Amino acid sequence: MKKKPDIREKILRNGITYPTNMELIMVLLGTGIQGMPVDKLARRVMDTITAAPREKLLEQLMQLEGIGPSKAVTIAAAIEFGRRQNLHTGKQISKPSDLIPFVNHYAMQEQEHFICVTLNGAHEIIKIRTVSVGTINKTMVHPREVFTGAIKDMASAVILCHNHPSGNCIPSSDDIETTHRMVEAGQCLGIHVLDHLILTTRGFFSIKEEGLLEPEDEQESSLQALLGVC
Repeated sequence: MKKKPDIREKILRNGITYPTNMELIMVLLGTGIQGMPVDKLARRVMDTITAAPREKLLEQLMQLEGIGPSKAVTIAAAIEFGRRQNLHTGKQISKPSDLIPFVNHYAMQEQEHFICVTLNGAHEIIKIRTVSVGTINKTMVHPREVFTGAIKDMASAVILCHNHPSGNCIPSSDDIETTHRMVEAGQCLGIHVLDHLILTTRGFFSIKEEGLLEPEDEQESSLQALLGVC
């Protein structure tokens, strides 16, 4: 008798959009437990995901028979990743604080992450991309890395972000220089760099709001005035 293909084989053959939501949960679970096949366990997990508040999801998953801490974390992580990937789409950004809920989790990273947020003509978010990940206190980024995705998205504008693991949100001279390089590259491409945000666990810094976005705006006195902001 020919073996019936499992869900993973079907996904490989038909693509990731093929399975139902419950089948996706079955893939995450891998197997069921004694006395409870994986499809029945997946149904219980689906019911919990539907009913549980976001902040209680992990706790309630671990209360299910057959779902230990490892599986609960795997499922909750997949749900949270999907939420982060889609929550921002179409959100209009009119000021720096509008973007913070969608990028603030980068502030907790121990390495610098350089982020490019692409926007359409109405300044609605198209996509949030990690362009570069650096060492503990520095990331190197080139305009081509930033604008490749923006061109692919046919973006009208971008907002740049990166985190400072040190917790100091004051921009360095390298931060200002990088910003100016991106502004100039964006002008050549017809893609407006709206701002460059520096993220920390203590708050954020908007280079545009402090008048440092354009190359001609950079003055030593402006930087000196920022000391003690964060």
